[in-house]
Amino acid sequence: MTLPSQEPQPERNRVVVLRRRADDRLDWLCESIARNRLLPVPAAERQFVGDGDFRAIGAEFLRHFVRLGGLRPDHSVLEIGCGIGRMALPLTQYLEGSYDGVDVVEDGIRWCAETLTPAYPAFRFHHLDAANGVYNPAGRLDPARVTLPFADGAFDFVILTSVVTHLRRAETERYIAEIARLMRPGGRCFLSLFLVDETARAGLRAGTARPAFPADAAGPELLADPEAPHGAVAYDEDYLLGGFAAHGLRPARPVAHGHWSGARTAENFQDLLVLVRDGAEASQ
Repeated sequence: MTLPSQEPQPERNRVVVLRRRADDRLDWLCESIARNRLLPVPAAERQFVGDGDFRAIGAEFLRHFVRLGGLRPDHSVLEIGCGIGRMALPLTQYLEGSYDGVDVVEDGIRWCAETLTPAYPAFRFHHLDAANGVYNPAGRLDPARVTLPFADGAFDFVILTSVVTHLRRAETERYIAEIARLMRPGGRCFLSLFLVDETARAGLRAGTARPAFPADAAGPELLADPEAPHGAVAYDEDYLLGGFAAHGLRPARPVAHGHWSGARTAENFQDLLVLVRDGAEASQ
């Protein structure tokens, strides 16, 4: 019942207020994760997932997963390239569903399984011995033919943070097919990566991009260092989106381009891409 001095609040405004409250709770959670020194962090000599504050970067991406990606607490999550748990750690404080992490670096999987799974049994970690020139040169599995050990349609939300940045074309195409197989209709996939469009190419030509991919490369893949081809890989945006679309995965929102090319101003470094799985059968 509305008090006489109050005007009934329009439904649209109620939704905005509720969303703002949810955002406030998310901000509080992420700030708490970044400050919480009781949350475990692997020793510095074991970390191989990049520079920066381990907890703070994970908390930053949790914000992205929820706000940009649409992650919900009840989702079943797959992280491809989970590393040594930088994204899994904050998800333990948010996720009420299940989580499976896969990585080619056995030591990272070992740390996660020994440190996180005993406290969070719904968080499971799996070593995939696929070859990668940077992270697992002696891997026995061909990444262009790999099949991930999960059932079709098992996941609501799939995460790949800076994974496609270390995959060659045939490997990327295989992972696209696997992602489509594993996602439920309506599921989301969140990726951070390097996408090359005309604006990014302007940065490449101007020499402002980091990594410095060759401006004259024809694509669809661009290698920062041909002598270390898995070190940093970018893809033509139209090519990659077309590859996903062929398997029933389409952008859920415009790409949140990052500032890596030096031609854009953005808070995020890499480009952030969110895809949604349609209800049609994806080609295998």
